[in-house]
Amino acid sequence: MPSGPIYSPRAMVERLVSFDTTSSKSNLELIEFVRDYLAGHGVESVLVPNSTGDKASLFATVGPGDVGGIALSGHTDCVPADPAQWKSDPFAVTERDGRLYGRGTCDMKGFVGVVLAMVPEFVAAPLNTPLHIALSYDEELGCTGVRDMIAALGHTLPLPKAVLVGEPTEMEVVDAHKSISDFATEVTGREGHSSAIDKGANAIFAAGELLGELSRMRDDMIEAGDPSGRFEPPFTSVHVGMISGGTALNIIPGQCRFNWELRALPKSDEAALVDRFERFGRDIVLPRLRAVAPEAGIVTERHIHAPGLAPDPGSLAERLAMRLAARNEARAVSFATEAGLFQKQGAPSVVCGPGSIAQAHKPDEFIELTQLAACEEFLRALLDLARKGI
Repeated sequence: MPSGPIYSPRAMVERLVSFDTTSSKSNLELIEFVRDYLAGHGVESVLVPNSTGDKASLFATVGPGDVGGIALSGHTDCVPADPAQWKSDPFAVTERDGRLYGRGTCDMKGFVGVVLAMVPEFVAAPLNTPLHIALSYDEELGCTGVRDMIAALGHTLPLPKAVLVGEPTEMEVVDAHKSISDFATEVTGREGHSSAIDKGANAIFAAGELLGELSRMRDDMIEAGDPSGRFEPPFTSVHVGMISGGTALNIIPGQCRFNWELRALPKSDEAALVDRFERFGRDIVLPRLRAVAPEAGIVTERHIHAPGLAPDPGSLAERLAMRLAARNEARAVSFATEAGLFQKQGAPSVVCGPGSIAQAHKPDEFIELTQLAACEEFLRALLDLARKGI
């Protein structure tokens, strides 16, 4: 009988946080630790690497391997941490006032840590329904790393009956969230001396017109609101976050680039919004540029798209999570997760995990010890059901 190392949830969280898995870096050291830990308990893992081999997702099954079970899903990457902005080392867990501080404690090594700490109990219990552990990378870069693993579900990997994504929700059940799409628009005009503006095509002015259209789109979405009445803010949001252009005050700018974002309600027609923006650029802005500079152009590229999570009332994932968390209703949130991707693959999904999203992505990120305890109780209740069969 395999007898690997035993960790408490807190000790496992401490171990996971000690790996600097900022999205710009490799996560392989953490993944190899998890693979070896699972192997020590007789659990085999399948690694799904990225194209360059410096990152990987991990999928493991405890219990029967020939049927779909309940997947516990979390990402291993985290956002950057500037030590100068922290009161303690961001990659060494520090306890203060009943909280564990460290990068990723909340988002989302707290959940992953509790899941992994429970593995010896999962293994010791004869399970009629398997429990799958699905760990991904690059979630913070637009849910990109999980996609190859999800594509394998139902093919080389078992398709779960339900997926519980452990993003921080304070153990509330979330059955709906917005999508997210990030775009970069680059305007090309023609440079020239600012004393002869008739000879140049001002890319910043053109970008300003495009930004005006995005502003009008934002206002229209606010006015349309959220028919479901569940989201906060209660509308599809349009946001511009970065802009750059020009070289000097006395030079007509030949280039301007800005980055913008859509966070769309599950039933919003995101494609129609993108088409509206591109049509405005093509029909209104570009002709004026090309009247002076035939070489002018407007190019928009979508860098990130993560689908929303659509409500699926009565799904196994929702019913199971509501029972385990002892909740009477589900919530909707505006941040994006990997749950929408699992749902599109055919696996009913919800989001439910320890910690508050309000603490994510901040200096001195923390998770309450009481939240880890609540997550442990949730997973132990899941284990009891998996013994009997779900």
